[in-house]
Amino acid sequence: MGTLGYYSTIARLAPGGLARGVARRVQGVARQALYKRRERLDEPGLLLAFGAANTDELAERALSARPGRAWCEVVQRTSVLEALEALPGARQRALERARAALRGEFDVFGTRVCFGEGQPVDWSRDPVSGYRYPVVPVERLRLAQPGVDPKYPWVLGRLDCLVALGQGYWVERDEEARRTFARAFVTRTLDFLQANPVGQGVHWTCAMEVALRAANLAQALVMFADAPEARRPEFLVPVLEALAEHTAWVEAHLEDHGAVPNNHLVSNYVGLLVAGLLFPELPDASRQVARAVAGLRAQMVAQVHAEGTSFEGSVPYHRLSVELFTLALVVARGQGVELGLRYEARLRRMYAASRAWSSEQGLAPQVGDNDSGRVFPFQERDPREQGYLAPLGAALFGLETLAEGSFPDEAAWLLGRSGLERFRSLPRARPAESVSFPAGGFHVLRGAGAVVTVSAGLQGQHGVGGHSHNDKLSFELHLGGRPVIVDPGTGTYTREPTVRNAFRSTAAHNTLQVDGQEQSPLDPNRLFALPEAARARVQVFQPGAELDRLTVRHDGYRSLASPVGVERTFVLDKRERALGVTDALVGVGLHDVVGRIHLPDREARLKAPTREELARALRVPAAPRSFASLGVELGPAESPVALVLFAEGLEPRLEPSRYSPGYGLVEPSQVVVFGVRVSPPAWLRWVVVFK
Repeated sequence: MGTLGYYSTIARLAPGGLARGVARRVQGVARQALYKRRERLDEPGLLLAFGAANTDELAERALSARPGRAWCEVVQRTSVLEALEALPGARQRALERARAALRGEFDVFGTRVCFGEGQPVDWSRDPVSGYRYPVVPVERLRLAQPGVDPKYPWVLGRLDCLVALGQGYWVERDEEARRTFARAFVTRTLDFLQANPVGQGVHWTCAMEVALRAANLAQALVMFADAPEARRPEFLVPVLEALAEHTAWVEAHLEDHGAVPNNHLVSNYVGLLVAGLLFPELPDASRQVARAVAGLRAQMVAQVHAEGTSFEGSVPYHRLSVELFTLALVVARGQGVELGLRYEARLRRMYAASRAWSSEQGLAPQVGDNDSGRVFPFQERDPREQGYLAPLGAALFGLETLAEGSFPDEAAWLLGRSGLERFRSLPRARPAESVSFPAGGFHVLRGAGAVVTVSAGLQGQHGVGGHSHNDKLSFELHLGGRPVIVDPGTGTYTREPTVRNAFRSTAAHNTLQVDGQEQSPLDPNRLFALPEAARARVQVFQPGAELDRLTVRHDGYRSLASPVGVERTFVLDKRERALGVTDALVGVGLHDVVGRIHLPDREARLKAPTREELARALRVPAAPRSFASLGVELGPAESPVALVLFAEGLEPRLEPSRYSPGYGLVEPSQVVVFGVRVSPPAWLRWVVVFK
């Protein structure tokens, strides 16, 4: 798709979006011009803003005279510690995070780097490629480099390591060890500020990263408010100046100029809100907080469907959005700022949606992009994990419909003792049920130990598809809480564009591919756009006590010379503990049709079914009358979890593949491939029998 065709498509999908984007871009240019003419905050200006006569009084006004309501306030420490003590291993988990931060140790998308205690961090280096971004004005910085990914240094530059040091400072009982964490906080903060001057280097190229860094720096500074090391003028003055510069930069570079603004803009507002509410004396804080409150209210409606799903078209990005909107709510509540009933109601539904597709082990399916993004820097989590969100939502809102699992570390830190007491007072929620989210395009069948999540809806971001894949009618199957049939994931974004597009392709998903074509055209030069072409939608959704039935279809192959429509029906048979799949092709001509079933590992083999397995498969509604002699057994040979049986004529084979369970993580796996040459109308049937 050429540039003209691309923008024509965007204009059709987001009417008025391009015009509004142009208008916002003009406004952004004006904001940046004002930013360049502004006077940077210096020490006299800082003293004036805080009404302090000298730097000693500045420490008192900035760090001691605090309202004490935000989660990170020193007066909340006792409450947080009481909640943590009730959680097995929580204190130790916090100490481990803090000690890793003390050592200068980072997990960068699965790559461990360690700089040493008290040693400077190589903030601008991509640890995988070894490339170091130069510290030059961002206007001169070339961000896109072959084989390089800026997200890797960005992980370091978010400074969630400062919050980790704050966790250690709060939970450590030995006073000398606490002072060690405080000294490390000062050293690490000044190291970053000195190595990354305002507006220079990779850490100033994305306002989202600047905003989240501001939020982490502000929260960490409040956590260390009673530490003598944090109150010294030689530290406090440059840090407060840096906070003012961070928020000014974000305000001048708001990421609202696209046709459809996304999670980046929400992050911008969260950073402005958190920093402005925690340090309201900063010169522009009141205006920035007002802008953030209005922006968050508007983006909650614009970026979250009424049913509670994120408009990103990605289940992992839904997690990121939940954390963003939650952090804003928690800090705003603590400071007496209302984000509105509509905001809270939609956030509740976001938690409910996450619960709907999370397995018993808390893992969510990888529908759409997964960049492992998070906002809560309290505990390490699997990039696919969302099970902690429901109990957090239950404690946050007092909702028994979310009250399941264990009270998570995130809730202990954000809500303290009152959150724990609220969670414990709630009756346990009923088991999650099958549900369809037509606006988000996610549909969940549950029962017999299975969770089946199907992708069938319009591309995310109102059709722009920035984080969507060619995954229509694809699905994930979790059994006993573990992924058995999977979406292969994301890999990385810009490091290898060909790999990025391969993971987005039709062939990388559990769906049919006709004549080797893509469901929607992939422009190799637009890594964050996949405009609508397939028009996937739900035809039938019928949940039941014994059977769940879902029929979905898409028109992605209607553009072929001999058009073909594809319809897929899932039947989750809870009596037989099996999943039946029927693909119907309607159209004209002769076509090569290939189906794929992607696996998370290499634990699979061809195997003949037992008599009992064959009988169960035959009893599934709409099952084929006869099966191929060999099926595919999934899971370890000594403890298999399922057997996939194919209709006679669909001979399966196993081929090498790749599985990316998180950003930057790529592991060897296998894919089941089956195919036929057919002239529609035609039907392809297969059954997954659970062990």
